[in-house]
Amino acid sequence: MSTTTITEKKPLDKSETRLSLLLVGVMFFIFGFISWVNSILIPYFKIACELTSFQAYLVAFAFYIAYFIMSVPASYMLKAVGFKKGMMFGFWAMSLGAFIFVPAAQTRTYEIFLLGLFTIGIGLAILQTAANPYITLLGPKDRAAQRISMMGICNKAAGILSPLIFAAVILRPTDTAMFAELETMSEAARATALDELVRRVIVPYSVLGTFLFVLGYLVYRSPLPEINTEQETPEVATANAGKTSIFQFPHLILGALAIFLHVGTQVIAIDTIISYAGSMGIGLLEAKVFPSYTLFLTICGYVIGIVAIPRFMSQVTALRICTGLGTIFTLLILFASGTTNFMGHSADVSIWFVVLLGLANSLIWAGIWPLALDGLGRFTKLGASILIMGLCGNAILPLFYGHFADEFDLRSAYWVLFPCYLYLVFYAVKGHKVRKWAI
Repeated sequence: MSTTTITEKKPLDKSETRLSLLLVGVMFFIFGFISWVNSILIPYFKIACELTSFQAYLVAFAFYIAYFIMSVPASYMLKAVGFKKGMMFGFWAMSLGAFIFVPAAQTRTYEIFLLGLFTIGIGLAILQTAANPYITLLGPKDRAAQRISMMGICNKAAGILSPLIFAAVILRPTDTAMFAELETMSEAARATALDELVRRVIVPYSVLGTFLFVLGYLVYRSPLPEINTEQETPEVATANAGKTSIFQFPHLILGALAIFLHVGTQVIAIDTIISYAGSMGIGLLEAKVFPSYTLFLTICGYVIGIVAIPRFMSQVTALRICTGLGTIFTLLILFASGTTNFMGHSADVSIWFVVLLGLANSLIWAGIWPLALDGLGRFTKLGASILIMGLCGNAILPLFYGHFADEFDLRSAYWVLFPCYLYLVFYAVKGHKVRKWAI
């Protein structure tokens, strides 16, 4: 594996390492809070802006396509200005995106909302490209999977809270009745009601924008060390002496596709479940908790990873188990049926297999990253950027789901997950071992 070093004269002591990990954990909490609020923004905008399912899932597209566009430029920017200043710029881009919600809400213009989400996504792409190397740096390499899982807990815990907090701030107990009456309202009355609904985001997103701007400056002034990702061990340098292109590492390119499909399946499991619950007659105010159930099971998976890897099973074994479970749960979503009463909800049993995808998805990210970056040496930074680009799967796959949901129904649209998990099983079993393209 390539090595990554701190540019300071002396290594961090334990207290400095703990503080740095805490700061990175806070950043991953913020990433999760802002990312997973999309699960409730999608049905919220669908109602407020009167959208089709396909149009509503442009929320995820606008947000995550920024990763594809910005990840490689972000790596060059970080090299030019340093990691800490780059992270400050990332937070400031997110702040700008949050402020763009204000004119979007005042005019109830969906396209301006999408611009704001795209700008937030640009900031997150910069921050993800900068923050991920710290996870490997801040501690022993053989415990990197544990640190990745810890960051995942921070991310998903925020995801549990964000839709609940958003719903508490934005939605009212009387909204259920108002949503039911929209179809019978006059055009003027409906426009007035929807204008009032969408303008509720102005205050919270103004506060969020201010918070992100200040936080960016505080991170820049924090004790986080600057890091060097260009150094590599003599063994890796020798092995890569003849390599001139990132495309000469098949396991990386196959891994980037795996990341693309993994994050797409993850966001579908979380961002579609409220609408799927709605197809069973569960209102938005009740359905808002389903993303939190899914993310809770993801956290359970992270805890299992922290305890079990590598003591009881290897990362590769965990990856194979999780991808296999994802395949099985997808088939159960499609074919299992029957009304069940669980956790206070009366719903078709298939929705609980959507929730269980949270467990299946939990250790896939942590499994793919070290396998895909293995042996890249001086190509590690660019390789990491290629993997971050794979996050645009969050943008693309929900659109396929939304299209099939409009063409068929919300349940049948989950067929989009099946080939994704089959590929992930392939990568877990064989794809990560490929070192030469077959002729």
